[in-house]
Amino acid sequence: MTRRVSPLLLDGLVVGLALLDVWVHWDAEELWRTACGLAGAVVLVLRRRRPLLTFVLTLPAVLLSDALFACLVALYTLASLSRNRTLLVACALVYTFSDSTLLPSVELDLTDPSTLIRLGYTAATAAAAVFLGQLVLTRRDLSLKLTEISQARDHQQLLTAQAVLAKERAQLAREMHDVVSHQVSLIAVRAGALQVGTADPEVKEAAATIRRLSAQTLDELRHMVTVLRASGGRPTELTPQPALTDLQKLADNCGIETELKTDLSEDLPPTVQRAVYRTVQEALTNTRKHAPGATARIDLSHTDGRVRVRVTNTAPTRPALPLPGAHHGLIGLRQRTELLGGTMTSGPTSDGGYEVCVVLPTEATA
Repeated sequence: MTRRVSPLLLDGLVVGLALLDVWVHWDAEELWRTACGLAGAVVLVLRRRRPLLTFVLTLPAVLLSDALFACLVALYTLASLSRNRTLLVACALVYTFSDSTLLPSVELDLTDPSTLIRLGYTAATAAAAVFLGQLVLTRRDLSLKLTEISQARDHQQLLTAQAVLAKERAQLAREMHDVVSHQVSLIAVRAGALQVGTADPEVKEAAATIRRLSAQTLDELRHMVTVLRASGGRPTELTPQPALTDLQKLADNCGIETELKTDLSEDLPPTVQRAVYRTVQEALTNTRKHAPGATARIDLSHTDGRVRVRVTNTAPTRPALPLPGAHHGLIGLRQRTELLGGTMTSGPTSDGGYEVCVVLPTEATA
């Protein structure tokens, strides 16, 4: 990556070269000419803010002395900042005739070939300064255009990605509505029929739990479908994020016998509360899937600036049904915990059960 020279350092270098030009053309017998050259060199500090004024103030040095560097720098700076071609041509002509006449003498014999050669040389020098300044200006404009094109391209890529995402979300919403919602509705209907048609209290209670969970799942699916279909339109508010106050309801409706013990305060950061809830939710879901007939215990504590979540289930009392799953639950839970600066351990217990333990700092943020 190219490092740009500091403008202050560059201005100091330019003024120094102009002063060197004055020193080279020093004439002890005509100090007033030298003073004009010095004034022209010093005034270069204004060239970026007042380029035209700087050029005008450096002209006396050209008219009264041979120190030309300051005026050429001023002309270059004016050309690098101005798009007025007429003004630049006029300034180049003024410089040319100023360099060709040394005051107090104003004689200019255009019939003399040497005079014409000198005028041509001076005009070429002025034109070079103007062309170089215009080249810098064009390069600057081109760089800005390239930046605008790059930003427009990035914006177009973003719009394209959003359009593809919106299409995929719409397709996913259709699949969820047509397939998943239909199957969950069938589960709820069959559970309701089983609840009404059986006389066994345990079966009736299990059927009621299945029906209640199915109805809750349908509500969540409908909201998810609404969110997915609203992609690209007005913002749709997502489902309210869970908090510690929702843990008791989660334990009561999980479909297994659960004991909840907690001393956590409800003023914990929202990210910590969500992590605690998701940990308990994932652990209870795994217990329900992989340990039928087991009971669960949830212990939540807060000590030394850290929140400890321990969910333990007993050994299953009957074989688990082969349910589909991607086995990503605990992996995602571990990733969430590590992002918040915590630790997670999980594994079987000595009595045949299973335990999930998560420790989080209370200052964790998402």
